[in-house]
Amino acid sequence: MAFLQAFGAYLPDHIVTNDELAARLHCDAQWIFTASGIRERRQSGADESVVEMAVRAGAACLERAKLGVGDVGAVIVASGTAAKRFPGPTAEVAIKLGCASGVAALDVPMASAGALYGLALADAFASRYGNILVIASERMTDVAWREPADPNTAILFGDGAGACVISNASGLARIVDHALHSDGAFTSDLRLEHDGTLAMEGRSVILQASRKIPAALSALLQRNSWPASAVDVLLMHQANQNLMNRVAQSVGFPQERVHSVIEKTGNTSSASMFIAASAWFDQQSSLTGKRLAFAAFGAGFHWGAMLAEGI
Repeated sequence: MAFLQAFGAYLPDHIVTNDELAARLHCDAQWIFTASGIRERRQSGADESVVEMAVRAGAACLERAKLGVGDVGAVIVASGTAAKRFPGPTAEVAIKLGCASGVAALDVPMASAGALYGLALADAFASRYGNILVIASERMTDVAWREPADPNTAILFGDGAGACVISNASGLARIVDHALHSDGAFTSDLRLEHDGTLAMEGRSVILQASRKIPAALSALLQRNSWPASAVDVLLMHQANQNLMNRVAQSVGFPQERVHSVIEKTGNTSSASMFIAASAWFDQQSSLTGKRLAFAAFGAGFHWGAMLAEGI
């Protein structure tokens, strides 16, 4: 049994509004909001690498969990925009956080669904490694805004990092169940080439996500005899507000139970679910008896869902 102990997040200070981005992409600012639900996003600076943002989100998460770096048994970092092919960012993140040399460090090179896969891995590893710090960090503007930028894609993305501590001992919520899925038939529909070119077949991504996320959530709810009406919050990868609304409607969640931060942050890929969860957890005085659902979908295609219950 494993527990969600705390969340944390880091967002760069620099805000890019729809007006600014529309001028750059030669499109309409209101169209950006209508198409995505996004009004602004954050852009990282030269000193805000994937590693540095991960360190800041991880440190914030540990502080909220009231844990020191010596209490961390393993670190997992998910990112689709790491600076190097190898090594991945996790070992560097762990040492910059102050973790002991020799701590287990695992890279999850996965866009959008990386945070969910990281949580599932931590759930499996917690019995052996104790407290596991899971971080997701992305510099999406580096790749989405590279010329020649596609307005249909570039409007969506922002930069940031989020984190979660999973513990085998105690926490705010118990992980109840999770399910992970993939379908390699769609690998070309959402991809980042080695030269840094982001390519997305928007219709395919939206169509598959709007089918696969509700199916995964519904199956997991049914397996655990949870009616959708009993779930207090759905914490999703913040891909697109219209997509999140469609998922909620398909599964039977009231839209007000889908916690959204995308209007102010944009789509931060693998980091987005943690950023949304951190904001929601900050608003809660107690989680006792509350039922939480998590869901994500991303390149691969990879997708899945997780259930947790407040204690």
